[in-house]
Amino acid sequence: MIARAIPVDPFDLVIFGATGDLARRKILPALFKRFCAGQMPAGARVIGSARSDLSLQEFRNLLTASVTEHTPQHVREPGMLSGFLDCLAYQRIDARGPEGWTDLAAMLDQDRVRAFYFSVGPSLFGELAQRIREYDMVTDQTRIVVEKPFGQDLASARALNATLASHFDESVIYRIDHYLGKETVQNLMVVRFGNMLFEPLWNSQYVDHIQITVAESVGVGGRAEYYDRAGAMRDMVQNHLMQLLCLIAMEPPAKYDPDAVRDEKLKVIRALDPVKPHHIVRGQYVADPDHPELGRGYRDEVGNPRSTTESYIALRTHISNWRWAGTPFYLRTGKRLVARSSVINVRFKDAPHSIFGAEPGQHSNVLSIRLQPNEGITLQVTIKEPGPGGIRLTDVPLDMTFAKALGPDGRDPADAYERLIMDVIRGNQTLFMRGDEVEAAWAWTDPVIAGWQSRGDVPKPYVIGSTGPADADLLMKRDERRWRGINP
Repeated sequence: MIARAIPVDPFDLVIFGATGDLARRKILPALFKRFCAGQMPAGARVIGSARSDLSLQEFRNLLTASVTEHTPQHVREPGMLSGFLDCLAYQRIDARGPEGWTDLAAMLDQDRVRAFYFSVGPSLFGELAQRIREYDMVTDQTRIVVEKPFGQDLASARALNATLASHFDESVIYRIDHYLGKETVQNLMVVRFGNMLFEPLWNSQYVDHIQITVAESVGVGGRAEYYDRAGAMRDMVQNHLMQLLCLIAMEPPAKYDPDAVRDEKLKVIRALDPVKPHHIVRGQYVADPDHPELGRGYRDEVGNPRSTTESYIALRTHISNWRWAGTPFYLRTGKRLVARSSVINVRFKDAPHSIFGAEPGQHSNVLSIRLQPNEGITLQVTIKEPGPGGIRLTDVPLDMTFAKALGPDGRDPADAYERLIMDVIRGNQTLFMRGDEVEAAWAWTDPVIAGWQSRGDVPKPYVIGSTGPADADLLMKRDERRWRGINP
């Protein structure tokens, strides 16, 4: 199977915050890989912009270091890097003043797609949007790309939406959630809506429960100040896990169209039940006294010995609609866990009657959609264990790990940012969040946070390298269920 890279129209992409961490780790390497794949057309330009007073050569040096660190060796074919460097330009600007804006406007081509990537904090969104308008840089081919966090609560999200809406139409605003750009996330829609096999079973009659796990082995790192204000609920559940929940639970859209897909996702969020206090477990990692080499605890990392911010959260919720009534959805995410793993597990109900005795109750069909690492999909089925001496059952996976099933193309799937940035240039908003979607997610999230704040709940400790606090296991045990393992 050969992966095809379909070129996009010529474009100018302006990256505000081009010297920042996100641009260096994700955006610039993603663009370089698309250049190597032949997807960037001749004449396409990437214009870096920031407060730093860099020469063009200094910006190229920054890009070279970024690409060297964050792209695989086999991608960096001879001559490709020098070709990509020719696409670069740099312009120093002051986001809150007039410096550099006239020069930036003069660099843009009037007759091509122009995208402005806000790789900066939300406090600058309004300033940047205003100056793009003020300096007459808006055409009918303009797009605006904004990164999370998109607000800290419903009120701030509404304010940000209103600020952007005062300068741009919703149809040109692209709110990035990089989880939606992952190959497996899109495959989830194809598996559901492109195969007759699953859709008739995709409901509360056949599905026992669904688990969504996003486990990280790293700590807060350089995000300590932000993370201690946000916590796992705001940083992960409100956006990443919410989007995965929507895709797994939504109704089939009438067509694969941006607004049709996002309309169905919005219905899921609005149908979510409030989370009950005893269906929430919050945790905070602590150092392992037996293995101090694993690192410091959360409070030491963030420099706040009294912090009650959660680095882990597990919760149970329900969707009040005909398809999912009575089916629990279990969500969990945390830092400093035993492994890095993002997976959706759909656990189907047992057969209504077993002809093989009591043993089959220990077996089940589970569809596992792995987002990272080793992207792919497996279906656990029950078969007879080989050998004589009666019927003994065992579970085996039907495996569609991309690296195995798709050959070389499956071993190195495009990074989420590669796909999403090219979708911006194409003008395809399907994998981007709409403003009402963001606000609906905050409307569900805010009462959960307000509840534990009013109760004065303190996160439960869990040791670095574990699967989380013991209370999370009890959350499942009360329902006579258990979490699937966190496997690398």
